[in-house]
Amino acid sequence: MRVFLLTFGFVCIFSVCQAWTPKFHNGRPRGGFVPPPPRSKSMLGKPLSADMWFNQTLNHFNDADTRTFQQRYFMSDKYYKPGGPVFLSIGGEGPANAVWMENGAWVEYAKEHHAMMFLVEHRYYGKTQPTVDMSVENLQFLSSEQALADLAHFIVFAQEKYKLPDNKWIAIGGSYSGALAGWFRMKYPHLVTGAIATSAPVFAKLNFLEYLSVVRNSLSVSSSSCVTNIQQAVTQLENMLNTTDGRQTLKKMFKLCDDINITNTDDVANLYAVLAGNFEDVVQYNKDNRAFEGAAGTNITIDTLCGIMDKNTSSSALQRYADVNSLMLLTSKEKCQDFTYQKMVDGLRKVDWKSDAAAGGRQWTYQTCTEFGYYQTSDFKSQPFGHKFPLDFFVKQCQDIYDPKFNADLIGRGINRTNTNYGGYGIKVTNVVFPNGSIDPWHALGVVKSLSPDATAIFIDGTAHCANMYPPSSTDPAPLVQARATITKLIGKWVA
Repeated sequence: MRVFLLTFGFVCIFSVCQAWTPKFHNGRPRGGFVPPPPRSKSMLGKPLSADMWFNQTLNHFNDADTRTFQQRYFMSDKYYKPGGPVFLSIGGEGPANAVWMENGAWVEYAKEHHAMMFLVEHRYYGKTQPTVDMSVENLQFLSSEQALADLAHFIVFAQEKYKLPDNKWIAIGGSYSGALAGWFRMKYPHLVTGAIATSAPVFAKLNFLEYLSVVRNSLSVSSSSCVTNIQQAVTQLENMLNTTDGRQTLKKMFKLCDDINITNTDDVANLYAVLAGNFEDVVQYNKDNRAFEGAAGTNITIDTLCGIMDKNTSSSALQRYADVNSLMLLTSKEKCQDFTYQKMVDGLRKVDWKSDAAAGGRQWTYQTCTEFGYYQTSDFKSQPFGHKFPLDFFVKQCQDIYDPKFNADLIGRGINRTNTNYGGYGIKVTNVVFPNGSIDPWHALGVVKSLSPDATAIFIDGTAHCANMYPPSSTDPAPLVQARATITKLIGKWVA
C-alpha cells in the first residue's frame, strides 16, 4: 500500500494545470490496498451485483448534527439458509467492487457456512460521497471511528430490512479494512460475533522503518544478489544526477515526463521514492492470485524483477533498474514516468469528486496525516533504495496538501490517539483471527503471534499482502491452503 504524500500546488488560472497521482502511494495502489480478484469463469458475461443504498449518519458523535448521506453496499443471499451467519465485508480506502460478491475466499466460506453476504463501501471512497467535495473542512468526517459507527448503523439497518434479528455476524477485512474488522469486534462486540482481520496494520506509526526492511528481506529470498544490484544502481543514479549530461541520460533511460531539476530536493526525493515504489508494489502483492493491473495476464513477481536486476549481460545495474521501471510503465499503460513533486501535489489537492484524487489518494493521504502515519521512509539504513525520502519529506506533504500546521508533533498526536483508542499491538479482543504473510511489509505493524486462545495469529510463510483473501489456486503453497482451512474452521466455531 504505498502513497506518496504531496503538497498543495498553485492554482492554475490561465492554463490547464498538469497533475498526477502516483501508481503506488504510501503502500496504496491507485485502486486501494485490496485490489479485486478476476471474475470467476462461471460468472463471465453475467451482470455484477447491483448497487444498493441506505441512509447513513454523517456525524455519529454529534446528535445535534442531523445530516445524512447515501452509503453504497452490495448483498448476496445466494448461499444463505435461514438462521445462517451473516458475513460483513468491510470496504477500505478505495471503491467497493462487486466482483468480491462472486469470487474470493470469503465466497467459499459463505458456501460452507450458508452465510448471507454484505459488502459495505467505506465513507468518502468510491461512490459513497458524504459531502459536496473533499475540502479539508469536509474531510473532518473521514475517520476510522466514524467508519466503525457506520458499520454498526448498517447492521441495525440490515437486521430489520433483511429480517436477521438473531443471526451471528462475522466482520471481514483486509489491510486497513482488516484493522477495521478487528477494531469493530473490539468496539461493538454485541453486534459482531467474530472477525477476520487480514494483513491488518493495527499499530499506527509515524516512521514505518520496517517497511523497507521487509522489502529488502523479501527480495533477498528471491536472489542473494538482487539487493546488491539495486544498491549499485542507486549509487550510479546518484552519481549521474550530479551532471547535466547525466540528468539528460537519466531522463531517457527512465522515460521521465520532465527534466530533472537538481536544485529541487522535493523532486529528487520523489524520483527516488517512485523508483523504489516499483519494487514495493510487487513485493507487497507477490503471487496473491489477483489480476495484476494492466499486465495483460502477466503475473509480475519478485522473481520477475530480481531476474531483470540479475541479468548476466553487459548492461549496467542502472540500466537494469531502468528496465524494471519500463516494465512497470508498460503494465500501467503509461508513456512516461511522472515524478515532479508539485505536479503530484497539484493532483492530490483537488477536492472535486470527479478528479483523479477522488479515486482515494487524497482521502487516504488525509487519514495517514490525521490517524495513522505509516510513512514508508528511506530512513532504514540497510535498505538499497537510497536515503533521499526521509520522514521530513512525508511530513512536508501533509503540510502542503492540507495545512501547514501538520508538523510531526501534530501527526504524532493523532497516531498516539489511534493506538490509545484501539490498543495497538495489545488490542484486547476475542474471536478474531489475524492472518499475515511473511513477505508482506505490512506484517511488521500487525499481530503475528497469537494474543490469546481466542485471538489467533496465522503467520503464512511465503505469502504477501492479503493473499488469503483471494480465490484459491492449485499453485497455492501449503501454508496458504492451511491458513484458509484454519479460518473457515474458526468461523464454524464462532457461529456454532
